[in-house]
Amino acid sequence: MEIRKARMTDVKDIHCIVNEFAKEHLMLSRSLYDIYDTLRDFWIVEDSGSVIGCAALKISWEDLAEVKSLAVDKSHQQRGAGRRLVQACLNEARELGIHRVFALTYQVDFFKRLDFKIIEKETLPHKIWSECINCYKFPDCDETAMQLIL
Repeated sequence: MEIRKARMTDVKDIHCIVNEFAKEHLMLSRSLYDIYDTLRDFWIVEDSGSVIGCAALKISWEDLAEVKSLAVDKSHQQRGAGRRLVQACLNEARELGIHRVFALTYQVDFFKRLDFKIIEKETLPHKIWSECINCYKFPDCDETAMQLIL
């Protein structure tokens, strides 16, 4: 498995992987436009030349970033790809001088194994007022907010 920054040629693969999970209501869908627009945020994991997973690090504020759109193809799960994608995001956050990284997730146990702690969503006002307010789940979001202090 190889972890690398996403390229233009990866957009359709990212779109497919993310939206497969969105169909099952396990994450929010992403449009092709949105992925193109935020492509520089994405990391991908390849196996034998095929994109099998992705994650994005989105900067929210001067000391805060979010791991989002973390998805690994079901046939490649339980092999460390998700952990490696999150680690790539955390390393990038450190390089940028960002000290807090959060995720809104249904995969609480996964993030706990990476030392993320559960927090109240209200501690993320930049996220809530920039993105969540436009979400179809707002204000009744059922995802869990988790944070790691670097």
